Amino acid sequence: MKTAMQELIDEIVEHLTYDDLTDDNRTTFETIRLRLLSKLTKEKQQIISAYAFGHNVGCIYMYNGNKEFTNQQEYYNKTYNENIK
Repeated sequence: MKTAMQELIDEIVEHLTYDDLTDDNRTTFETIRLRLLSKLTKEKQQIISAYAFGHNVGCIYMYNGNKEFTNQQEYYNKTYNENIK
């Protein structure tokens, strides 16, 4: 299974053919590709951290009756200051 970030990187690379680019655009393409790959590394770490949080801290909330967040959507909204459903 691919993450959303990996799918995005694959789509960008698929739609941009390196050989068709000018030298200046190749440099830009390579810069963007490397920056995206670094974000993929960050995403991996976030997934690992989220698992650890959910497994360790999440269980404490659930078992101790901590009502800081009533569900995962509320956790997301409060943590990332967004209201996406």
